[in-house]
Amino acid sequence: MKKLLVLLVLAVSTSSFSQILEPVKWSTSVERISDTEYKLISKASIEPKWHLYSQDVPEGGPIPTTFAYDVSKGGFKTIDKTIEPEGHTVDDPVFDMKIKFFEDEAIFEQNIEVTGATDVVYGTVEFMVCDDSRCLPPETIDLVFNIPGKSGLQLGNDQPKGIFDPVKWQTSVKKVSDTEYDLLIEATIDDGWHLYSQEVPEDGPIATTFTFDNSAAGFTAIGKTLEPEGHTVDDPVFNMKIKFFENVASFTQKIKLTKDINEVRGTVDFMVCNDERCLAPTTIDLVFPLNSNAVSNIATTDDKATSNIDNVEVNNILYGMDTSDIRLSDVKCANELVSNASEVKKTGKSLWSIFGLGFLGGLLALLTPCVFPMIPLTVSFFTKKSGQSKGSGISKALLYGFFIFAVYVLLSVPFHLLDSVNPDILNEISTNVWLNVLFFAIFLFFAFSFFGYYELTLPSSWTSKTTKGESAGGLIGIFFMALTLAIVSFSCTGPILGSLLAGSLTADGGAWQLTAGMAGFGVSLGLPFALFAMFPNMMNALPKSGGWLNTTKVVLGFLELALAFKFLSNADLVEHWGILKIEPFLIIWIVIFGGLALYLFGKIKFPHDSPIKKLSFTRISFAILVAAFTVYLASGFRVNKDTKTFTPLTLLSGLAPPVGYSFIYPNDCPNNLSCFKDLKSGIEYAKKVNKPIMLDFTGYACVNCRKMEEHVWPLAKIDKYLRNDYVLISLYVDDKKELPEHEQIEVNRVNGGTRKLENYGHKWANFQTQFFQTNSQPYYVLLNSDGTQILNEAVGYTPNEDAYAQFLECGLEVSKSTSK
Repeated sequence: MKKLLVLLVLAVSTSSFSQILEPVKWSTSVERISDTEYKLISKASIEPKWHLYSQDVPEGGPIPTTFAYDVSKGGFKTIDKTIEPEGHTVDDPVFDMKIKFFEDEAIFEQNIEVTGATDVVYGTVEFMVCDDSRCLPPETIDLVFNIPGKSGLQLGNDQPKGIFDPVKWQTSVKKVSDTEYDLLIEATIDDGWHLYSQEVPEDGPIATTFTFDNSAAGFTAIGKTLEPEGHTVDDPVFNMKIKFFENVASFTQKIKLTKDINEVRGTVDFMVCNDERCLAPTTIDLVFPLNSNAVSNIATTDDKATSNIDNVEVNNILYGMDTSDIRLSDVKCANELVSNASEVKKTGKSLWSIFGLGFLGGLLALLTPCVFPMIPLTVSFFTKKSGQSKGSGISKALLYGFFIFAVYVLLSVPFHLLDSVNPDILNEISTNVWLNVLFFAIFLFFAFSFFGYYELTLPSSWTSKTTKGESAGGLIGIFFMALTLAIVSFSCTGPILGSLLAGSLTADGGAWQLTAGMAGFGVSLGLPFALFAMFPNMMNALPKSGGWLNTTKVVLGFLELALAFKFLSNADLVEHWGILKIEPFLIIWIVIFGGLALYLFGKIKFPHDSPIKKLSFTRISFAILVAAFTVYLASGFRVNKDTKTFTPLTLLSGLAPPVGYSFIYPNDCPNNLSCFKDLKSGIEYAKKVNKPIMLDFTGYACVNCRKMEEHVWPLAKIDKYLRNDYVLISLYVDDKKELPEHEQIEVNRVNGGTRKLENYGHKWANFQTQFFQTNSQPYYVLLNSDGTQILNEAVGYTPNEDAYAQFLECGLEVSKSTSK
């Protein structure tokens, strides 16, 4: 006991001369077990190096953690004792006893049985914490548990089918001084879901937004709401930097009171996504009681019970139909897709495909004047060197090839070091607007180097140092020979390596993709030296050096030039500059590849070109192929009379801007499809043309919706259904356009409470939950032409082409059967 008193005295004395320490944050939540049983969950988030002690500590030890629940008001009773996590048990040298403690996080669970009409359970927790140098005095805080019932969100098995609620919010208050407080808001996020930052670029996901009601003028907010560090990535779908949070996110708003008030109210507006779906933007109320240290969990619905609003009347006003008007078809197709087919595929390139591209880049580098002439010279040096056996020469040539591979792999190592410092750093510099502009400039520079207007060289001192290293002999000498080759051939390999670097940084894989590309490049470059050393007679089949080597460089220069404008197009799309729309992009590429065709036909010359006496068959063949591709590019200006847009070119998918991004034929619908953004007008048109309907519940800020539209819908097997067989009605659940006044009405929520519809996003989100009992996007429903019959099981995110085609074919089959 004396030891504990000494520690407490030290704690009080040190805390009085330093900052107030608060190493434990408490939050509460409730999990429903049955109609009468609930689990009260108290979570302690503990700062690093601090220890929270168990509920069972021997006498004379630290103060144990103790929970108490206020049963004086009745309405519930506790079942057994509070359960605690496993923790760590050690022989403490200070207290000279075995002590159990928790670090980082501790979750305590207390089961209760509700015996009456109770909505809230109050409790307290008393605890103390220590680190290696101090202990803090015991502290008691209040705990508040909101019991979900008829007036709130039903948890567990009672949650309506398809209604997701992946974020739980808690609020608490920390008193800083007599007039200043910190309003603390904690979001607990289910695994796999992302909550977005308060600062998201325009046209990105919906940002988390806090609003504090100071209409009563009882306080003023000091500064902006602080948020955690989170994760920042360059999103390949939105083409922008996006910051998000996962697991837990804590926000803090400092306020100063201007008069005596008991509470502060506010709201939080947010959206969340996972790898399969996004949810419609949600707004919930926040309450901060200023006269207590209580923490409180907040349900994402209104606390009031469902009102007497007539759903039938409301739905007829908003949608011209009621939920009973839509029924599931009795007809089944042969191969109905009965799941939401939420298979997740990586959109980024695999490491093996990156390795393959690197290997191809190495082959191109071999066919340049910087590398190709080195092959017979180096192999001859190793196999014919005096004083060594043939076997020894071959082994050294093999080592030489291996060291070439090793040199290029080593070049990727610094990027792994960056990755270990900050795992997001490579993502943070990818597909960034200004990075794309930088790549545009670099690729222009590379292109004119390949054209022969200047040489890219590394400092001559580097070459001289590596050449000296060759004299060391043995393994070290061979390694320096490989390094010398990498340096002297940089004028040809540099632009190709630059392309690999750009491709890796603008994809989803960072340092490992760069390593895979470099490994492929090194294998391709080093393999010939090893291969020809083992089989010298094969060198007789090599073509002789000549003007064709420079021709290869110039061809690569044209390709670099085309890629440069691809990067500029990326930046233009993100920033909506309106410079490189589809028309100027196609014109530039036509000029580039038309120029390449003229060069191959010998009509254009560059500084290092040799005189052409006669065009070879190979050169003529390539020239015809490039000319045909140029004509193909020109065919992109053909107008599709059905869609009134330019014809999309399949070979340019992912390279050229969308054809809807046009000066002459702009189009608002994905992939130039005809679509409706209003339910009633879409159904009227479907009746007129007697075609089934695809309801597309989507959002402007829905990542997974864009993935479907950009990667699945354009596929030929899918496009034919959407373009020819269905009427597409896209309903955006995050559309902020204000509703007409007569539609701004109060509606019932499917999971309790009410809400007022203010914009079209609210209207379509309400339609989805009322009629289809789900709140996630993307969500696809197939209806007959009058919108009264669901043709088959609806699906969500379905990246598998065959599964999605099966879903559409099934709906079409049922539609034809029922129409007969």
